[in-house]
Amino acid sequence: MLQILADGLIIGSVVALGALGLSMTLSIVRFSNFSHGELLGWGAYMALVASTALNSTSQAFATPIAPFSFGWGLLLGLLLAGALTAILALGLDTILFKRLRKQGSITLVIASFGAALALRNLLLFWQGGIPRYYSENLQIAIAFLPRGVWGGLRVTPDQMFVLALTLVTVTGLHLFLRHSTLGRSMRATALNPGLARVTGIDPERVLRATWLIGGVLAAVAGVFAGLTVQMRPTMGVDLLLPLFAAVILGGVGSIWGAVLGGFIVGLAESASVTLVGAEYRSAAAFVVLIAILMVRPRGLFGETH
Repeated sequence: MLQILADGLIIGSVVALGALGLSMTLSIVRFSNFSHGELLGWGAYMALVASTALNSTSQAFATPIAPFSFGWGLLLGLLLAGALTAILALGLDTILFKRLRKQGSITLVIASFGAALALRNLLLFWQGGIPRYYSENLQIAIAFLPRGVWGGLRVTPDQMFVLALTLVTVTGLHLFLRHSTLGRSMRATALNPGLARVTGIDPERVLRATWLIGGVLAAVAGVFAGLTVQMRPTMGVDLLLPLFAAVILGGVGSIWGAVLGGFIVGLAESASVTLVGAEYRSAAAFVVLIAILMVRPRGLFGETH
């Protein structure tokens, strides 16, 4: 059971970060963006390319941060990938979604399907279909923390790093939305766009910030997914349904709801692998989703009327 809990928390960390950006898009931009999963894939691969370039430029960047399996180049690559993915998300809105916003949410959803297909196939054309790893250039084995220290758990330092940085990222986003002027403007727009506009809040500025923050969160989630498992061009579409499940489970627009929903989805998938088989991991998450929605139709932290 302890191993199921540990694996579930690691999976949930990735899902929670991706679900945060998706939840912000749903509550502020007000449509289901099916291309959000592809931003995770692009962020993961851009971090790989950036870290590889840094490692080849300076051997110091290729030195692993003991006992982790990655070098310093990945941390710098993560920063660069976050910025580039944010620009990609904002560019996608400027070129496509902004032009169709007046056509209604259905048109935007269909457009996001097309954008997802285009981004996925461009990534496949660029990187090929062979799985990749961040540690492939370092040629070292991934260390495990001693079982005796962790009560029989088998976890890697990489996984502990992912869990810790997820908590730091979520806490930082919470403080930003609660205490910054822009964060309060985003929350006001999510609650009532018309009233927010009347009070002088610039909706375009809020939308730009939403896409930028969502892109950064997607990049971090993609890097974490690649760090704990592997990278492949289809990783975005593989994670998309769990992301939507986490958002709906926690309640659309709720930051901590998306986080809790992500961890619940991760725990459900981890338990299903051990109890019923890996082929049922996605189904298990949706069984939990249906069960909770029967009791809380608006999600765990959704508003009730």
